[in-house]
Amino acid sequence: MKVLIASDHAGYALKQILVKKCPHFQDLGPFAEASVDYPDFANLVASQVNQDPSMTHGILICGSGQGMCMRANKFSNVKAALCFTENQAELARLHNDANILCLGSRVTDSELSILITLKFFSTPFEGGRHQSRVQKLIAPAT
Repeated sequence: MKVLIASDHAGYALKQILVKKCPHFQDLGPFAEASVDYPDFANLVASQVNQDPSMTHGILICGSGQGMCMRANKFSNVKAALCFTENQAELARLHNDANILCLGSRVTDSELSILITLKFFSTPFEGGRHQSRVQKLIAPAT
């Protein structure tokens, strides 16, 4: 599985920590702490996950995690989850088949963010009774 990671300026330091911890992550930027617009970086990750959601997953980091999550979920095959605990990360994968983890660098410290990330990427989708619900998640709203 390919894992893409991006942030805005607020999430830059945490992104650097996660990339060092998991060097197989593909860093899509930014590559400095200068101010950037988070939707631009959410688009970089979410557009690629959207094209191949079964083989490509992502991590998006901004100050709260909320902006990145809101933007990423505009893509039809993306199921982005904002997680503050390991349990949330586990359930987002188990029950919702989340394919992008969103983190808030101003609300979750780096040690917990590492644990959340490891839990998210080590948890498989449970399928079964959850499959039809996940299909409803990605269906166009009416």
